Amino acid sequence: LTEGRGALLVLLYLLGLRALVQLSHRQLLSRPSPAGPRDFSARRAREYLDNITAIGPRTVGSPENEVLAVNYLLEQIRAIEKESTNAHKFSVDIQRPTGSFSIDFLGGFTSYYANITNVVVKMEPQNGAEHAVLSNCHFDSVPNTPGASDDAVSCAVMLEILNTLSKSSEPLQHAIIFLFNGAEENILQASHGFITQHAWAKSIRAFINLEAAGVGGKELVFQTGPENPWLVQAYVVAAKHPFASVVAQEIFQSGIIPADTDFRIYRDFGSVPGIDLAFIENGYIYHTKYDTSDRILTDSIQRAGDNILAVLKYLATSDKLAKSSEYRHGNVVFFDVLGLFVLAYPARVGTIMNYIVATIAFLYLSKKVIHSKTRGVPNLKKLLTAFGLTFLSWICALVVVLIVAVFVSLIGRSLSWYTHFYVSVFLYGTAATANLILVHTLAKKFCYRNMNEQYLGDLFFDASLMIWSVALCVITQLGLCSAFICTLWVAFPLLAKLMIHKEFSQKGATMKFVMMYMLGMFVPYLYMMYLSWTVFEMFTPIMGRSGSEILPDAVLAGFIVVITVILSSYFINFIYLVKSTKMTLITLTTVCVVTLILVCSGIFFPYSSDAANPKPKRVFLQHTGRKFHDLNGNVVKSDSGIWINGFDYNGVSHITPHVPEINDSIRTPCEQQAPFCGLPWILPVHFMFRWVKNWYLPAPEIFPRSPIHFKVLSKEVTPWNNVRLSFEVSGPSHMSLYIRPHKGSSLSTWSLGDGRPVASIGGDYFVFYSHGLQAAPWKFWLELRAPEKHSGGIVSLAIAAHYFFGEDQKSPQLSALLERFPNWTFSSGWSCTYDLFVF
Repeated sequence: LTEGRGALLVLLYLLGLRALVQLSHRQLLSRPSPAGPRDFSARRAREYLDNITAIGPRTVGSPENEVLAVNYLLEQIRAIEKESTNAHKFSVDIQRPTGSFSIDFLGGFTSYYANITNVVVKMEPQNGAEHAVLSNCHFDSVPNTPGASDDAVSCAVMLEILNTLSKSSEPLQHAIIFLFNGAEENILQASHGFITQHAWAKSIRAFINLEAAGVGGKELVFQTGPENPWLVQAYVVAAKHPFASVVAQEIFQSGIIPADTDFRIYRDFGSVPGIDLAFIENGYIYHTKYDTSDRILTDSIQRAGDNILAVLKYLATSDKLAKSSEYRHGNVVFFDVLGLFVLAYPARVGTIMNYIVATIAFLYLSKKVIHSKTRGVPNLKKLLTAFGLTFLSWICALVVVLIVAVFVSLIGRSLSWYTHFYVSVFLYGTAATANLILVHTLAKKFCYRNMNEQYLGDLFFDASLMIWSVALCVITQLGLCSAFICTLWVAFPLLAKLMIHKEFSQKGATMKFVMMYMLGMFVPYLYMMYLSWTVFEMFTPIMGRSGSEILPDAVLAGFIVVITVILSSYFINFIYLVKSTKMTLITLTTVCVVTLILVCSGIFFPYSSDAANPKPKRVFLQHTGRKFHDLNGNVVKSDSGIWINGFDYNGVSHITPHVPEINDSIRTPCEQQAPFCGLPWILPVHFMFRWVKNWYLPAPEIFPRSPIHFKVLSKEVTPWNNVRLSFEVSGPSHMSLYIRPHKGSSLSTWSLGDGRPVASIGGDYFVFYSHGLQAAPWKFWLELRAPEKHSGGIVSLAIAAHYFFGEDQKSPQLSALLERFPNWTFSSGWSCTYDLFVF
């Protein structure tokens, strides 16, 4: 086999697979059918979506969220109810719950909410229903964004599903509860208020949560359960355009992605199983001003509506919903095949299948090793040596590629691929491939100089098979459902090898062997390309909002190495079949070096303001007024400035040329004596940002028209010699409370959550507070164990007020600064105050 012919075949093979995957992700394989008289109508759903987003940003506590959005939803719900058939009974409720809970998301913190809003609709048979399925969306948005995909489109889809079902003359067996929740962006508060306090919550046996991590495209099922495999089966049977992956579920639940959904609340606080779906395409504009309704394709709305309507109808007419407790045990392996259909089977069946496949592979390898008694030990040594060389090539590829990624980051060229993804493939993919080939070329030259090429090809196939078989056993033993991927990479290559073994042994049949070999590998390679496309589509945009603590180039380079290793695992033996790899190595090295030079030159700008496909840099600016009080209540320090956070590793290096005063001379100092460094974090994400990549630009003091009021109600010593401090706070809709017990003191209990304080990363305590309209002052107490001598106080407590809307949101100085930011940024700004006290 000549080098040029072999390399060309592999390249054409992978490009062909990529074309099939691209075809699938462009939704050409499952285009929705036109709507009929009783079908879901994307046109009507788009009208709902346009009207919701026309309200503007819907921040919790704002009139837009608490009044205008609520009134619009009620108006549409009443219109739908008015035209409903007699087969259904409607009940509508406006819930305004108050509550508190702790959560281990973002390192752990406590949440308190007051008088937030839920719009709840129950549709049931005329004679009522004992059991219900819940459909959940949220109509609030993050500040300064229209929130079309997150999550107005889901609410529009739910309205149209409600409209479609209401016109059906067929009664449902169970109730469907539609929850339009008004405080999800405040870290899942409204769903907690509903599932823990609403009277209808007790009837819910399953739920579907509609979310977004991107703008449009297919909606991915990325969480199910816990357990309750019958829910996945319901999706498999009912969904018209399935897109689901247990791999995505295990990645998301590992905590790698810094996000969470209402799924967690229903699972943890309601003990209800469910299905979590999210749009994942184009995450670059998620939570930005570009998240507008016109960017969501009608086909995406139709596809989501078809799927969710079908699944809801299936669940609402299923006998299993009423007896869900009988079917709750067991996990399930599930994955879609190019969006055509979903394969799903119990995890215990998968475990048996995995071990059977691994056993067959080990038997095959054992037979190869001990086919001759006199050569058994030497054959085993050769197999283990090939195993070691293969593993060594992987390690070398990873190390070299990570060195390149770190170098690129250190010279200030991080995220060069953010707008131009192909740059990462040309830089890191070629480097990884070249290193893999180089290690095996050197091994062939120095370790296997006079050995038969066909024997070496066979040997390294067996080495790859052995690696995948070991990985299959390990991952299965860990209880991960994603082990099915390893099963594909063991079963199909082994089957292909057994089928073409005679072809390989025939002299002059090498090309025929290669063609049949590639055909036999078609299934695992196609699925891996399909899966990797989805992974990169999700993870690449996340690198632009993952904070300044991690190197995004190193993360993406690591992913590329892993994909390269997987895709090359059964092509390594080709290196030993070809006569030379010189030209392939030269070509790969040239592409890598040229790309590296271009990256270092800065030709690939990370961000884009392209109107059709923007990829903005995210920057948060808070015009902050700070006051630090001593134990006697005296102000010992005060300042005012605009606190600036860049949400990626590049900080503000690209912004400084446009706004020169934002430079390294105004790095944010950390106030060591204050919790969270004395800075007004809206959420406890401090661990994602390095202090050297924060900036504090001096600015005039701000004077909010609705200032915060903080007072101590009482100080008392409990019978068990603890100190209890009671407080009252009133202020804007969003406030953050930061608590740090002094040395020798400890926070033993408080009036928040379940009474057990939950510390954030670093040991300080963080409480996120929000309220809707007409909320009473916030009253809470802390109880601390104090040492006998505490002349410097026992606790430092700080309170920050965040003004996300209204006349206090932006000062003239903040507005002027925001105007100067380049158009390739999404700069979100608001005003806030910070007061530190010692008690």
